[in-house]
Amino acid sequence: MIQIVGSIVVLICVFGGFVLEGGHILALWHPTEVVIIVGSALGAFITSNPTKIVKAAFKGAVEVIRGPRYKRDDYATLLKLLYDVLVKIRKDGLMSIETDLDAQSGGTLFKNYPRIAADPHLMEFITDCLRLMVGGSLDPHELESLLEMELETHHQAAHEPAIAVQKVADALPGFGIVAAVLGIVNTMATLDGADTATIGHKVGAALVGTFLGILVSYGFVGPIAALMSHGANDEGKAFEVVKMALVASVRGYVPAIAIEFARKLLMSDVRPSFGDLEAQLKGKVRTAPVVAEKEPA
Repeated sequence: MIQIVGSIVVLICVFGGFVLEGGHILALWHPTEVVIIVGSALGAFITSNPTKIVKAAFKGAVEVIRGPRYKRDDYATLLKLLYDVLVKIRKDGLMSIETDLDAQSGGTLFKNYPRIAADPHLMEFITDCLRLMVGGSLDPHELESLLEMELETHHQAAHEPAIAVQKVADALPGFGIVAAVLGIVNTMATLDGADTATIGHKVGAALVGTFLGILVSYGFVGPIAALMSHGANDEGKAFEVVKMALVASVRGYVPAIAIEFARKLLMSDVRPSFGDLEAQLKGKVRTAPVVAEKEPA
């Protein structure tokens, strides 16, 4: 929601300042300039990117308005899921989770965590990591190196839509110049017999093309690309949490300590406190202490 507010502030400041200087809003209304700039930028975007990135970019641009995918409660749930898995492994052995990993729905291991199970990419990463632990004889360093490579690939793929959108933002001022040049060409073609007002109107329309290209680039498309990049970083943090917890477990740490390693990776705004997470892992709900009121003297 705050992103929408930011875009509104951009519009108010730009067009409001123009009006306060004595300008007329209708002087900026030139649909053909919009068609040239936006249409050419969209066409170049589609031409320069594979279909999967085009779809992911449009989807990501819509999702950034909804805010981050994982919030504090989601990370607490993820940590509790990892804790339950590690406790089961410690009590019953690695082979005890093999049936759940082969089950399409995640079996009993994930039935209490529908929020996590609803994310296919995160679920695939968790189950693949656990399969490596069950079926392989990797030491902690080998497992960590393998997961680091997978996270690097995921990180690159998650940022591709944002990079593609940023390239469009970088190109928009250029397309604004294209629209301005076409406007000047159109003006030159009508000089013979045209009055000053007509020439001024056409030159103004040409300059609007440059204005729109720069405004859309730095005021809207560029910030959207930056926000998509932040979202990709936030989403990647959930994968890092999984990696840290499982690697710590393979190194021989007890589940509670392995989960604490993973919790430390989170930023302070989404990191569950030690006490809250400990209470959740033990199945307790923390309540604020009741302070007895003193009787008046």
